[in-house]
Amino acid sequence: MLQVSKTVAIPDREIEISAVRSQGSGGQNVNKVATAIHLRFDIVASSLPDIYKQRLLKLNDQRITKEGVIVIKAQEHRSQEQNREEALKRLQELIQSVTIVPKKRKPTKPSYLSQQKRLDSKSKRSRIKATRRKVIE
Repeated sequence: MLQVSKTVAIPDREIEISAVRSQGSGGQNVNKVATAIHLRFDIVASSLPDIYKQRLLKLNDQRITKEGVIVIKAQEHRSQEQNREEALKRLQELIQSVTIVPKKRKPTKPSYLSQQKRLDSKSKRSRIKATRRKVIE
């Protein structure tokens, strides 16, 4: 079970983990040991609450496919177990990022003093630029 919050947990059967060979240069081990982890999590078919599913699908994240599947590849570590933990941690962080409810913005008007300061700075700038013009006699 992957614990997302106090009330929400993801069962292990919904997370598909497979071991693949790591990319990049390495020693003799790199060509024969599958230490990298591919994690796949189907958002639509999961047991997450609907509001979390909607927020996840709205995210503009390259790890989420058009079909609504989160794909995470972890290959930083040399051991498969550490990469598995890293992939699960990234999935947990991604889902936790949508659990936070964004605050509503309260539209405000600029204060009278800030408007006056803005207009004063504009007129001051105008006077400075006016002194740079050619003198016409």
